[in-house]
Amino acid sequence: MISLVKFFTALLPLPFLPSAEAFLPSTQCHARSTSPAVVSSRSHHIATDKSRSSSKFSLHSSSSESNEESFTGFGNVGFLILAGGTGSRMKANMPKQFLQLRSAPVLHYSLDLFLEKLPSYCSEHNLSPPSQVVLVLDPKYQPEYQPIVDKYEGKLAFANPGVERQGSVENGLNKLVELVGPSCEYIAVHDSARPLVTIPEILSVVSDAVTHGAAVLGVPCKATIKESEDGMFVRRTIPRSRLWEVHTPQVVKVEALLRGFEKVAREKLEVTDDVSIIEALGEPVKLTRGEYTNLKITTPEDMDVAEAILLDRGQGDVKLL
Repeated sequence: MISLVKFFTALLPLPFLPSAEAFLPSTQCHARSTSPAVVSSRSHHIATDKSRSSSKFSLHSSSSESNEESFTGFGNVGFLILAGGTGSRMKANMPKQFLQLRSAPVLHYSLDLFLEKLPSYCSEHNLSPPSQVVLVLDPKYQPEYQPIVDKYEGKLAFANPGVERQGSVENGLNKLVELVGPSCEYIAVHDSARPLVTIPEILSVVSDAVTHGAAVLGVPCKATIKESEDGMFVRRTIPRSRLWEVHTPQVVKVEALLRGFEKVAREKLEVTDDVSIIEALGEPVKLTRGEYTNLKITTPEDMDVAEAILLDRGQGDVKLL
């Protein structure tokens, strides 16, 4: 197993590996990039020209010192874990969120983070814990997870997935509002296929959302991105300094997200992630610099990399029951 860690450590670029930077204050972690941005993920690219970047995205430090001092916790934040996908690219006999990653299924790392590790951190640092966690899960898998819901009664609940991501988020948001009411002012949407997000990242992105209304974790792209209209020939090369890969959690003010859902439905807009809905409203979305280790498990090779990162971190066993 040690040879596996050394193998992937040799393959990964240095910025991808876990470092002490993950635990530095956000003002230090985020000071590296101040250029206009094109935000990218595996599923979409969002281009911003010079005039748009000033109003849409900010690449200054994640949170000012005064913002960090005023941040009191997650009492007005509901967390939504999306686990309704099929994971067809994994070439496995089950959805990727249920595949075993070291000591537990992939999904359990997110549940453990939001139900155990983050509340413990909040208790130690005099912050309010998350108000509610909603797990968007296919009904056929819900009986298997009912014992976990029972253990965290009042803190964890199910919601059914929609046909597309937007529908799943809307169902989860409705459940949050039903359970918590108006005290849930912000929603943090997280993909269960990202089991490696850290508490410092969550602190930074939620703090930014409280300040700016919406925020998304992201990292500057390292790869060169080519644009093609026909999939055969290059149309142009997009400057890498303007490209960002977006991660989750994506944190949005509930009131704005509800308005965004109405606009998307009314105008039949196509959106690919949660903050795209806020962009459609013409409102700002803060880029919060995250970690390259917050990878999305999509292919079998990603499982090997995730295991290597967990080993390097010295991650203990995850046991929810």
